[in-house]
Amino acid sequence: MNIGQAFQSAAREGRRAFIPFMTAGFPDRATCLELLVALAQSGADVIEVGLPFSDPLADGPLIQQSSQMALDNGITPPGVLDLVAKAVARIKSPVVIMSYWNPIFKTGPNRFATQARDAGAAGVIVPDLPIEEADDWLEAAQSAGLDTILMVAPTTPADRRRRIMAVGRGFLYYVSLTGVTGSSFTVSPELIEDLRAIRAESPLPVAVGFGVSRPDQARALAVAADGVIVGSALIKEVLSHQEPAAQVAAVARLAAALSAALRPAKDNKEAS
Repeated sequence: MNIGQAFQSAAREGRRAFIPFMTAGFPDRATCLELLVALAQSGADVIEVGLPFSDPLADGPLIQQSSQMALDNGITPPGVLDLVAKAVARIKSPVVIMSYWNPIFKTGPNRFATQARDAGAAGVIVPDLPIEEADDWLEAAQSAGLDTILMVAPTTPADRRRRIMAVGRGFLYYVSLTGVTGSSFTVSPELIEDLRAIRAESPLPVAVGFGVSRPDQARALAVAADGVIVGSALIKEVLSHQEPAAQVAAVARLAAALSAALRPAKDNKEAS
């Protein structure tokens, strides 16, 4: 299943897509693999796998901590791709790699795109690559058959939004706030209005992330978005437990509640 098919499947069932994020190699490689499997089993339509980087400028404290732990454990870009390949062999949800530009640039755009495709990734997000400088990557990704998921924010000018929508693939990532991942935010009427306007204009499904941590927030956003992205809250569940089995169980519980919140009202009584 590719990314577009995952959103289509969710839409046919009258629900919004659930897109969890997990840092590759966190808290260790073996547990991370089980976390990815648990996310798929708990309702993930698409799974983002973060490639740890030493300068994660878009990430908040929790994801920064998870990235540093993974780096301290010796995770490398090839190790991330190996982990993705192992996960793809066990799950049906398409996997998207989120990587900062530096590891891709160092590897080489064409080589990284080919390696990501061979690992089974369906797409890539590069949060610090401006659209004005993305031609080499976009060409490499397209040649490899990868979707490049691009971001827009509430502050993105209308003309730039249209340019991003024209070249992005898979889905459009709507950054819900001007800040880093995990920042607190309120589902305001203004946010819902902007989401609806973008969704009406975008040729791609629109998924919203940054700051979403609870089922009630996910449910509120579902009225205006095609999907909801959650990362820091899941990382927090891992950090709150010591034993791998408890970490996996805690992540699975939260993921199931978030997924349930994105189903039609009659089906989401378990979400809270």
